[in-house]
Amino acid sequence: MSVLIKNGTIVTAENEFTADIYIQGESIHAIGENLEKEADEIVDAKGKYVLPGGVDQHVHFSFTYKGSKVRGFETSNAAAVGGTTTLIEFVNQVQGKGLVESIDEYRKTDADGIAMVDYSFHSVMTDPRPEVIEEIPKLAEAGYPTMKLFMAYKGMFFHADDDAILNALFKGKEAGITVMVHAENAEMIDVLTKKLISEGKTAPYYHAVSRPPVVEAEATRRAIYLAELADAPLYVVHVSAKEALEEIKQAYGRGQSVYGETCSHYLILDTDDLARPGFEGAKYVCSPALRTEEHRDALWEAVDKKWLNAISSDHCGFDYEHQKHMGFGEGNSFADIPNGAPSLQNRLNILWTYGVCEGKITKSRLVDLFATMPAKINGLSKKGQIAIGFDADIVIFDPDYTGTISAANNLEGVDYCPFEGFEQKGRAETVFLRGGKIVDGGKYIGQKGQGKFIAGEPYGYVYNK
Repeated sequence: MSVLIKNGTIVTAENEFTADIYIQGESIHAIGENLEKEADEIVDAKGKYVLPGGVDQHVHFSFTYKGSKVRGFETSNAAAVGGTTTLIEFVNQVQGKGLVESIDEYRKTDADGIAMVDYSFHSVMTDPRPEVIEEIPKLAEAGYPTMKLFMAYKGMFFHADDDAILNALFKGKEAGITVMVHAENAEMIDVLTKKLISEGKTAPYYHAVSRPPVVEAEATRRAIYLAELADAPLYVVHVSAKEALEEIKQAYGRGQSVYGETCSHYLILDTDDLARPGFEGAKYVCSPALRTEEHRDALWEAVDKKWLNAISSDHCGFDYEHQKHMGFGEGNSFADIPNGAPSLQNRLNILWTYGVCEGKITKSRLVDLFATMPAKINGLSKKGQIAIGFDADIVIFDPDYTGTISAANNLEGVDYCPFEGFEQKGRAETVFLRGGKIVDGGKYIGQKGQGKFIAGEPYGYVYNK
């Protein structure tokens, strides 16, 4: 199969220019003006932008919280219509099993033959026995060169103490593993949560009060010190507070390889959403918590100035009626609400509408944050760029489209959308996955199981300082 995309404005992380793209099989074979190529399909992209398919390095399709489980890869077509062609899922180590074994088993039953876009995996270490620490380098051999540890969630099986993080940093750097942390101080959260509940402050809004910015800043600083001791690089996921951002900036300024991402919902939602009437605020319970406008402004500046180098969705698809309501009623509180925001489909929509269109980031910066840098961070050497030899993951973006974001036109499989009613400018009109068209006219036309596993390579971007 061959495709010739003509007359589009190609946007890369460095620049934009008008040119044609010739796809043969699964990869990009030629880029240039007025290409004369025989093709099975010719697509006229005049007046539209041509972007690399997005790489979302932070999604949850297997996450469980107090007995509730999120939607899985059967909803990954939502990524496709949002212009994302590669997902990276976090897989918790199963108690008593190894890191690689846990991912391999999950992959066979829950991803292979189901995913509708390409996919890779992060390991989440939950059982840091000595033999598990020794296994960490094998993640690189298996194509899973990244791992995450949760500093939050005291008492949960996936909580990691400092010794687990430090041992992971020491062992991970031997094989080029990128160690990521969810940076929140679990002890602070535990004390504040108990105090608020004892005072009868149980509504969803108090989720943010139980996790103030200092909780994130302290854990970020502590993780940075652990990385300094191990002389290892560190990646901080879902940065939401300007104080945590400052810790990352200062560490990098001192010469440490410390990097971080933020997420689309932290850029346009805030604590006012948690305070919505009735129990509506439960829809906005995620961790770290939503912040105020000053933190939103700081995050936009950070992604523009490259203090943070990726924007993910942190997609976590819990239902509102049957799962978020676990926190409602006598004896329940914000602490019982499953954490997470379903946001897989709207990452590009938000970045374009509220970033590019409002002058907060350039189109090239969007491409870097949305696709190019996430691929580099995770060792996906054929993803995230429009360049010869790369996978033909391509988005033809119509900037003239206007609409409204709503659960009614969402494929995430949950009963609400946290961005309900937000204006949308532009959309992914046509999407190619390795040369095959999977979105046409903004509608998913691909097939279940069309996505394939993409092995990551070790020594990702964090090792390149």
